[in-house]
Amino acid sequence: MSDYINRQVEERARAFESAKSLLDNAASEKRDLNAEESAQYAAINADIDARGLVISQMLADEKRDADIRSAVAGHVEARPEERAAEVRSDADLIRSLARGETRSLNFERRDVSKASTGAPVPTSFYDTIIEVARYTGPMLETSTVLNTAGGENLQIPRTNAYSTATVIGEASAISESDPTFSAFLTLGAFKYSFLVQVSLEMLEDTGVDLLGYMGTNVGQALGLAVNGGLTVGTGTTQPTGIVTSAAAGITGGTGVSGAFTTNNVIDLVYSTDNAVRRLPGFGIMGGATAMAAARKLQDGNGSYVWQPSLQAGQPDRLLGYAVFENPSMAAVATSAKSLIAGDLKTYIVRQVGGIRLDRSDDFAFADGLVTFRAIFRVDGGLPQTSHVKTFVGGAS
Repeated sequence: MSDYINRQVEERARAFESAKSLLDNAASEKRDLNAEESAQYAAINADIDARGLVISQMLADEKRDADIRSAVAGHVEARPEERAAEVRSDADLIRSLARGETRSLNFERRDVSKASTGAPVPTSFYDTIIEVARYTGPMLETSTVLNTAGGENLQIPRTNAYSTATVIGEASAISESDPTFSAFLTLGAFKYSFLVQVSLEMLEDTGVDLLGYMGTNVGQALGLAVNGGLTVGTGTTQPTGIVTSAAAGITGGTGVSGAFTTNNVIDLVYSTDNAVRRLPGFGIMGGATAMAAARKLQDGNGSYVWQPSLQAGQPDRLLGYAVFENPSMAAVATSAKSLIAGDLKTYIVRQVGGIRLDRSDDFAFADGLVTFRAIFRVDGGLPQTSHVKTFVGGAS
């Protein structure tokens, strides 16, 4: 699979060069792209995005397969000679169903839940969901994630000012300079949840990859909702998003559309403190329209400031900084916060335990449905708001 991933990386780089060629030709003739060139440019960019998604998905699949093999290796079904001597738990039966070895299961207990004796699902199930959820938005990847056992309020101190040092003369008293602190950042635990139902016919008549099916559906549903809250949440009935918390950086644009220029992005980056820009978590984030606009930006010499990643698993670069597409961010427009830059790791995500999945055979018994309930408790906040700055589209 590694050779295939490398080939996708190479094709993605070639597609990027083709897109640059179209823009360069139009720029040399001092004109906009014509209709045919615009269609070609859109198709090339779609190909770049599609290959990027394939690369990310295949890397996640490789990790998931390795995790599942590792988890399965320690269980009795991986050792046929011991199967007959062991009593198979509900967790073992679910694994068997997911691999297609068993076509039908009857559970005597009402629920397969977190409180059941032993693990209700394989250990690797949590990792599977998180890997899928990350593709619906980057906030679980770019942030600092704290995982706690309980959901009681978690207080995080916030520094307001550091100590300062001064030159002190010989035999002179040294003055005190203590750091000062702002109010605590308090993180709770908002509950994201939903039900999904699977017919008995599907479970009975098809060799269903239950782990893959539930992982995809649960991951997409929870991932989209959680990423939205962590990005633009208001902080009342949902987390306080990173865009909501970030400090004002630059207001600018090239007309009523609120589009940013190369100089706007440079100003946005340098609106943050020098120490912040040196942190390894520094990056730039925007929505789809912002990423499309960023790919067209050039410096004063006509060189593109966007560079695609040539290494699988590594983000693209804008002005040399990691850049992330976030579908929950606002589109480029007047007064819209379409771009942020800063130390994205400063944003803290608080998770309570893992993703919980409960099963009930009785909830929709009359309809012949098996009901799964997914719950993910999470909150987020930005302790140092000056570490992340926003670009707001202006009218001129």
